[in-house]
Amino acid sequence: MPPLTVLDSPTDRPVLDLRDVAESAAEALKDASALEIVRWAVATFGDRICLTSSMSDAALIHLVSTVKPGIDVLFVDTGYHFAETIGTRDAVEAVYPVNVINVTPSRTVEEQEAALGPRLYGRNPDLCCHLRKVEPLGRALEGYMAWFSGIRREETASRRERKVIEWDGKRGMVKVNPILNWTQQEMDDYISDNGILVNPLHHDGYPSIGCAPCTRRVAPGEDPRSGRWAGLGKSECGIHL
Repeated sequence: MPPLTVLDSPTDRPVLDLRDVAESAAEALKDASALEIVRWAVATFGDRICLTSSMSDAALIHLVSTVKPGIDVLFVDTGYHFAETIGTRDAVEAVYPVNVINVTPSRTVEEQEAALGPRLYGRNPDLCCHLRKVEPLGRALEGYMAWFSGIRREETASRRERKVIEWDGKRGMVKVNPILNWTQQEMDDYISDNGILVNPLHHDGYPSIGCAPCTRRVAPGEDPRSGRWAGLGKSECGIHL
């Protein structure tokens, strides 16, 4: 494995330095295990790295917290989540040694509907996702140098060419994707072997879980992501684009 760049003291660094770190690590860690990637990221960024979670499951939360107990876990509460998702968030906070931070949009659902009309998610889902997911997360990430994401290559076509370490130019920080190479079977095995908390909707026909108005059950044999924004020609909320 080529030598890795590790910041001596994780503090504010010029953008160019962080980009160089991301690019060198992407090559060096491309075949590394998820645990090795997490250990490198924690050693490199210290308290300036956080984890984001949609509370679909706690696999990445468990993995990262074994290396860095107390890590900040950002959850974007859009105001449209299933009750089961909010319950999973609360259970994660109670069970794992992490600091769950509830991130909210600048407007409540009622304020957004008063300004932009009802059911924006059906009329302009891209704008709704931007206002209730992308923009709030962007604000919440401003105090960090890097963030852990739980995306996996096999989930969508747009994720197949991603790297385990990436330069997030939109936010000017490093994005770390430790479980990018995991198959669904590997994910299932990790959840089973470690008794990981899972959103109960997974057992009720929802293999991919987003906001309640934009997520439907998936029939056996359908693409697991087909229940997200069904009929709207959309497969990503914009956070990972």
